[in-house]
Amino acid sequence: MIASQASETIMLFVDRLFLSWLGKAYIAASMSGGLSAFVFSSFFAGIVGYTNALVSQYYGAGRTRRCVETTSQGLYLSIAFTPVLFALIPVIRYFFSAVGHSPSQIDLEYRYFRILMSGAFLVLFRQTLVGFFLGIGQTRIVMVANLAGMIINVPLNYILIFGFAGVPAMGIEGAAIGTILGSATILLILGTAYIRHRFFRDTPFREALRFRLDLIRRLVRFGLPAGVELFLNVFAFNIFVQLMHSMGPDVAAAVTITFNYDMVAFIPMIGLSVAVTSLVGRQMGAENPAGARQATYLALKVGYSYAAVMMVIFIVGAPTLVRVFAGGLHAEDEGLLSLSTAMLRLAAVYTLADITQLVFAGALRGAGDTRYIMTLSVTLHWAMAIGAVLMIRVFELPPLQIWGFFILFVITLGVAIVLRFMGGRWESIRVIEELPPDAVEPEISIESRWM
Repeated sequence: MIASQASETIMLFVDRLFLSWLGKAYIAASMSGGLSAFVFSSFFAGIVGYTNALVSQYYGAGRTRRCVETTSQGLYLSIAFTPVLFALIPVIRYFFSAVGHSPSQIDLEYRYFRILMSGAFLVLFRQTLVGFFLGIGQTRIVMVANLAGMIINVPLNYILIFGFAGVPAMGIEGAAIGTILGSATILLILGTAYIRHRFFRDTPFREALRFRLDLIRRLVRFGLPAGVELFLNVFAFNIFVQLMHSMGPDVAAAVTITFNYDMVAFIPMIGLSVAVTSLVGRQMGAENPAGARQATYLALKVGYSYAAVMMVIFIVGAPTLVRVFAGGLHAEDEGLLSLSTAMLRLAAVYTLADITQLVFAGALRGAGDTRYIMTLSVTLHWAMAIGAVLMIRVFELPPLQIWGFFILFVITLGVAIVLRFMGGRWESIRVIEELPPDAVEPEISIESRWM
């Protein structure tokens, strides 16, 4: 899963790198428009993404047919959410205007956002199928699909952005189209693997595709807090980013460059977080909280090893890393490079806290403790967003002080989530229903379940 998320990171990184060659306005627009597209789809993605935890608990309990039935319900929810995604596209123009972006900036970021949102439904279907494969521990196919999407996406982005062999240069819109085609490639591979999977083939076709209200309710019950949390958290983070972008083109470009490297540390660890969700879910489904703790602490060791490497790279290599994005800049832009270098070095401070909260939050979600995590995380994220509004709009503080405030928020979030995990209340939560003692549920053989 770390490798899978790393391929996602490469796609985003290269996309923004190519656009930076067009100028600092383009790199800023790619983050603003891309992050906004993620905000608007995150609520629905969070709900269907809980397929991972639910499938993993059924898998841990040995009820493999329910894994397939749960996945079908996730796909049905994805279909139901698609028209809503399309209806949300026009709203974002008002948001960009409200946070103080210039008309030229709004034009660029909205063009990018509009195309990405047109393909956002692909993300929901991907999330559901990824949840199935994560839940049963078969992560290699997810890695293969993501790597294939990256192989398609990177050269396509170059061709569509700059033009090649008769293909016209499409600029920022070409970048968005290339991203959608890469996402479609990933979905095609996952969908093919799913319908060829032993669990799907050994489940009667009508049973596999039957609409099951009980599973829909279970997905929504536990997935809704995860979806609300993801949406509100990313929305708050988006407010922070957009306000920083409103401080001028230099600050906007510096923030985007910094976050482009920050995601190299952050996004692969999302893979670790969802892996922990699956592992903890499996152990809790098998009624083994001790195994869930062991899996969490093992993941934390892996995450800290990665964090240590990234901290050294950020502190030592910041000037060199920042200059990678200097291709489309001019001599007068030296100030934004210095600002980005300082911000990147400071980012090393919160890397450990970021990975800590990802691992422990993933564990709590796998156990079903989604409501508390939602309340805690949303409260802290919006406290950060409101603080940013005051610091930028009222007190007009410089960018580095605002960045320091953001770092303090990440550390606080990490400490709070660790304390919740240590409290142990998650060990008593039940996500899947219990079978009556005399009930017999048709299952795939236990031997094939672990193949």
